[in-house]
Amino acid sequence: MQLNPYGEYAVLLAASLANDWPADRDALEARTRRFGMTMAFPVRDDDLAATRAVIDEWLAVVDAAEESRRAGLLNAMMAAATAYPRLTDHDDEGWHLHYRDDHQGLPHVLRAVISVGTALHLTTRGMHRLSRCAAGATGEDPCSAVVVDVTRNGRQRYCSVRCANRDAVRRHRARAGRRGSEARAAG
Repeated sequence: MQLNPYGEYAVLLAASLANDWPADRDALEARTRRFGMTMAFPVRDDDLAATRAVIDEWLAVVDAAEESRRAGLLNAMMAAATAYPRLTDHDDEGWHLHYRDDHQGLPHVLRAVISVGTALHLTTRGMHRLSRCAAGATGEDPCSAVVVDVTRNGRQRYCSVRCANRDAVRRHRARAGRRGSEARAAG
């Protein structure tokens, strides 16, 4: 039994969209399907732009430095969604909760799903478990990818092994350079 279908996958979907924006509306809907959203949505001309605005709003939550600021932004996002949970049965999935009316478009549904999912993720796993890749924190690396920490220990700092390795090499070289400078100064 899955009690929280709007937690982890919704936050991972938001991060996927933030880190790799789809080229068009079809690619956007394909991405939502890849992350578990199976219902079709009415097509509207502004779906892509309106969804981009939702993701940009969500990125403000990601980038909030203080927990209270993060919570305030997320509360505003959930309030703007004006969604309410309701039971639905479609696509042979069995009865489950949706945060949408049948007529709502993709951007509205994504605002509801992503904001509620992010709230569930942060309140059940920890308010610190959503950030930008630590490789980009020094300014020496261009990575600004979103990291959704779903690890057991709650210490995921990098978006990928590649970024973690690049940052480790950079730190190692910096230490080696300092040791070399100290040796030259002493000699």
